[in-house]
Amino acid sequence: MSSHAVIEARDVALTLGRGTSAVEVLRGVELTVATGQSLAIVGPSGSGKSTLLMILAGLERPDRGTVSVSGRELTALSEDELTVFRGREIGIVFQSFHLIPTMTAWENVAVPLELSGVVDARDRALAELRRVGLAERAQHYPAELSGGEQQRVAVARALAPSPAVLLADEPTGNLDEATGQGIIDLMFAAQADRGQTLILVTHDARLAQRCDRTVRVHLGRLEPAAPALEVGA
Repeated sequence: MSSHAVIEARDVALTLGRGTSAVEVLRGVELTVATGQSLAIVGPSGSGKSTLLMILAGLERPDRGTVSVSGRELTALSEDELTVFRGREIGIVFQSFHLIPTMTAWENVAVPLELSGVVDARDRALAELRRVGLAERAQHYPAELSGGEQQRVAVARALAPSPAVLLADEPTGNLDEATGQGIIDLMFAAQADRGQTLILVTHDARLAQRCDRTVRVHLGRLEPAAPALEVGA
């Protein structure tokens, strides 16, 4: 694993709400993640784990601080520039799949490729579906797929542009244990094969143990956490 930092967050802060209802979700977060590293972000519900992940993905802008991914400072990019950059460099897997219901599996996977101007988007999308074991389900719509199959489509979509960073927010939260294990194995295998950086938000202590590092969000700040730590509900 290279020691080069692919993600750097410096003094990141975010407050949600205003006045008496304002909540300081993140306070001066400092985080460096090396290329090819796997990192688990743990902590109690409402601690800001998912918010931090969304900031690292460029889907949420901090009130203060900077976030750099692959040498680009996200906080300095316009929304259009950020969309293009994210489509190329950052893959995201959500707990609730976020597939487009009116598109088939292969069309869902092809979307980020087409937005990036990839000429052979269809062929690459089908190749990704083969890698996740869904070649025979390529023409099915999300409603025709099981939860595990939908999440495999979501993983294929995130991996299709060959991003430098793969981010996952509770990727097994809506799946049974056996199906969820298959999804996790898939993401770790993809990370190893492609040398990607993998960052997971999880409540699962066993999943955190599989990562190279674990950090815990506590009172809006990051602190080191042993992978075997009980991470809370």
